[in-house]
Parts: sequence; C-alpha cells; structure tokens
Amino acid sequence: MSYVDEVIERIVQENPAEPEFHQAVKEVLESLRPVVEENEEKYRRDAILERLVNPERQIKFRVPWVDDKGQAHVNTGYRVQFNSAVGPYKGGIRLHPSVNLGIIKFLGFEQIFKNSLTGLPIGGGKGGSDFDPKGKSDREIMAFCQSFMTELYKYIGANADVPAGDIGTGSREIGYMYGQYKRIRGLFEGVLTGKGLSYGGSLARTEATGYGLLYITEELLKCNGHSMKGKTVVVSGSGNVAIYAIQKACELGATVLTASDSTGWVYDPDGIDVAALKQIKEIDRARLTEYKKYRPNSEYHEGRGMWCIKADIALPCATQNELTLADAKLLVTNGVLAVAEGANMPTTMEATEYLQQNGVLFLPGKAANAGGVATSALEMSQNSERISWTFEEVDTKLRNIMVDIFHHIDAAAKKYGFDKNYVIGANIAGFEKVVDAMQVQGIV
Repeated sequence: MSYVDEVIERIVQENPAEPEFHQAVKEVLESLRPVVEENEEKYRRDAILERLVNPERQIKFRVPWVDDKGQAHVNTGYRVQFNSAVGPYKGGIRLHPSVNLGIIKFLGFEQIFKNSLTGLPIGGGKGGSDFDPKGKSDREIMAFCQSFMTELYKYIGANADVPAGDIGTGSREIGYMYGQYKRIRGLFEGVLTGKGLSYGGSLARTEATGYGLLYITEELLKCNGHSMKGKTVVVSGSGNVAIYAIQKACELGATVLTASDSTGWVYDPDGIDVAALKQIKEIDRARLTEYKKYRPNSEYHEGRGMWCIKADIALPCATQNELTLADAKLLVTNGVLAVAEGANMPTTMEATEYLQQNGVLFLPGKAANAGGVATSALEMSQNSERISWTFEEVDTKLRNIMVDIFHHIDAAAKKYGFDKNYVIGANIAGFEKVVDAMQVQGIV
C-alpha cells in the first residue's frame, strides 16, 4: 500500500464519524500523490503526512451562559490548532448548530494550505461552537461570547493563535470576544481580526473574501482567454462573502442572477440589487422572501436549486457540500464556463471531478476564498505597526495577493503535468511551503 493510502486509511479509522474531515484529507492527499511519490522514502521516515493530518493541539470546552429569562444553557466550544510551521495559527470562529469537532478539523486542515497560499506568515487553525446566534438578543450573544472567551483566552495570543470571524461570528461577536479578552489579560493586542475600525480593525476586511474571490476569478478568466465583462453569474449565499462577491462582480461588468439563504433563493433576471440585499441581510437581518418587495420582477423559490439557472460562472458562497453532482450536471448542461468556490469546500468531490472532466475551469476554496484570511493577516501587520492603511491600499494588496495565488497554483499544476487542474495546483503549492518549513524545524 502506498504511503498516501496508508495515511488516509489511518485517518478514517482513528477519526470515526468525521466525514467532512475524511473528505478534506482525501481530497488533499490524493492530489499530493505526485509530490509524495517523488519523496516517499524521506517523507515516510519523517512521518510528514502523519504530522500534517494530525492537529498540533485540539481543545474542547464547555460554554455556560444565561438567557434573558434566567435559564442557563451549556454549549460546546472548540479550537483546533492544526499547523504552525509557517506562522501563528490563523482561522475563524464558526457559531452554528452544525459545528462539531469533525467540521472544525476539516476547516482547520483546509486552512493550513489556504494560509500558505497567501504567502503571508500564518499557520492553520479553526474554532467555533454549536451555539446559534440567530434569534438571540444582543445581551444573550454578549453573555455567550464572554463565556466562550473566558476559556479560549488561555490558548490564543497575537503571536500564538489569532482567531477571526466566520459563519455566525461578525463584528458584534468579535467585539464582545475582544472586550472580554482585553479585560482578562489586560492587553490591547491584535489577538483577533475582523475587529471594528475604532479598535484596530482594517478597512476592506468586510469586503475581502468576496472581492478576493472575484479578483482571482477575473485572473483565471483572463489567463484562459475570457473576461468578466458581460458574463452572467449564479451565486449561492447572502452572507458576507456572497454580498461582496456580487457587488464586485457587478463592478467588473457581470450580471449576477441569484442569491440564497437557508430557506430559499431568489432569481432576478435584471441582476441582483446589491443595495436591497444589504438592507435585507445586513440591516434588517431578514429572509430573502423580502427581496420581491424591492424587485417585483424577481422570483423567490423555497429550498435549494439556483444551479438550474443558466449562467457563465457559478460562485458557491454558502456552506460545505452545497453543490452536488446533480448540480454540477445541470451547470455543465447549461454551458457553465467556470466555477470558483467562495465558501469552504462547497463542492462535493464527485461534483468537482465531474466539472473538471467536462472542461469547466474550477478554482478550489483554499485558493479562491483566501482573500479573507489574507486581509486578516494584513490587519495583523497593521496592529503590529500601530498604523492603519487606507481602503485603497488594502484593496490593492488584496488584489495583488489573489493574482499571485492564481499564478502560483497554475505554475504548480503545470510543473507536475496537470495543466488547468487548479485543485491539484493549489494543494501542491500550499503543501510545498509548509513541508519545507516542517522539515527545517525538525521533528516537532
């Protein structure tokens, strides 16, 4: 049995009931086969793959808090510190009922390679809780966040582990967590990113993941003889990533036809109204059923299904495994040119393979949605220097990082004979930097 197969088999055996983590490990290690086979004796001797797929540390803790009626609740908190070979752990805090250890490990494992691709000195980590912020008052959310940080603070720091926001964790939650960290530690330091501008946050951080997704998609198209201008786009999601991906796509001359949330999706043949979407989701915190009030010509559909809409480009920006093989077949039938992942692993392995086999240009999330963590690292730099860059300065750095990521993954794919396979290119490019750092630091 090959070294890659041995490690995959061991991970499945040792981590039962963690299918998302299994999926991430298989996807990465399968694409690393050509690199591993060239160095199998050395990698096996140094247990490179075992050290890569096992977190350096995983922390699980209870989070007790009291609601507005005086009832106590207990949620579970997690922080998985996966790999610090190239820098302090960096990765978001996800607050959602679906959160469990396997999902946090999958996200943290992916984060290693995403962070490596940015070219910035940040390692891979992830955290979160099964707490659901939806329907909670500000006081209840503050109570949870303060309790969460009362335990988490022991394991993080500006030069050790720097969490950020994620699903369910926006500027409100980051603010409450940062306040509690500062109160306990007595330190004003860049221990969290995604902070408010009044206390060390970075301009363009809110827009970064969505903007970055379009910058790398634009470069992908340009290098394959196409342009964003005049293209039609289907987008899933209506959160931070989706909203700013839609906004930037419109700025680049495309027409975005769809958006979705957990209950349904909208189709707007005249193009999604970004201002209306922001009002509904960022201000009113309402459902997309409200969209038709702003755009009477639009259609609202319950459930999922936006991938049936004919478009040139598809941008899945909601959650993991949302784009299935059946969806991929619809996209191919409708002549989709490119698919770029705005969320973390939103396309199933079967769907990814089908898209690639049918000539669709496919950008994996670890490359395509790296703009968020890249700008978080830029926020860390600003905090360290006690300065603030302008929106334009941050946006320019972000664009340059995303363009560089595309060319690095493109070059890695070509180097190993997988031209235009950007999944393999992204995994190899991210892996090579991390494994080099691991080897020179010894068996630790």
